[in-house]
Amino acid sequence: MQVKQTVQQMMLAGVHFGHKQKNPKMTPYIYTEKDDLQIIDLLQTYKYLRNASQFLFEACQNGQQILFVGTKKHISKCIEQTATECNSWYINKRWLGGLLTNLNTMQKSISAAATLQPVGLQQYVSASYTAPSEGRQVTEQSHSQNALTKKEVARLERRKKRLQKYLGGVKTMSKLPDIVIIIGQQKEINAVRECQKLKITSLTILDTNCDPSLTDLFIPANDDSLASVNFILNQLSKAIKEGKRKKKEKKYVK
Repeated sequence: MQVKQTVQQMMLAGVHFGHKQKNPKMTPYIYTEKDDLQIIDLLQTYKYLRNASQFLFEACQNGQQILFVGTKKHISKCIEQTATECNSWYINKRWLGGLLTNLNTMQKSISAAATLQPVGLQQYVSASYTAPSEGRQVTEQSHSQNALTKKEVARLERRKKRLQKYLGGVKTMSKLPDIVIIIGQQKEINAVRECQKLKITSLTILDTNCDPSLTDLFIPANDDSLASVNFILNQLSKAIKEGKRKKKEKKYVK
């Protein structure tokens, strides 16, 4: 009964709709072709989703850390919400090359994203006024001998916004993740390659035009539809949160 209900929910979310293009390696996971679209076998999706959920549950129970990667504009908010709910890291705007393979260098930017605080113009901008006795312009430095000009403050504000935009989801990432969940294999191919190079376990939502040989674990599903991605991530999120809850329980028992 649970299988039937879940498959029906997946159909409503459009999980079964693939691309017109088909990677031959995805043939075992395709049910049929209809109206020039590849139709994914939802029974296979259900099986792989269950396996992936069990894997994530056990990994999180053992304290492993997860990074979500998905930079397609229409799913970026979904990535952020899911990762935040499970207290995990995420990249949802743009993959910066070397984020994993050159982590030591990237840590400087990540650290800046975490520590660069909003600055108030009144606090840092030098204030100019006319000295009553001398009738000349005098610069008073507000709160600091090294006060910043308005131009410098604006530059810092822009830098902070840029860092927050691209690295805000990993500002607490002090080490490599144990697992990377990838949504949109073709768009995130650089992340895929970095995971392969470092032998980091990857779990990917694979559409019909993707390559299953480029990932360790996968779920055959529509990776373009927001409803489909949201459904899959919601299931994975439950497994992650349950695994972390079990880990806390084991810690308290000790």
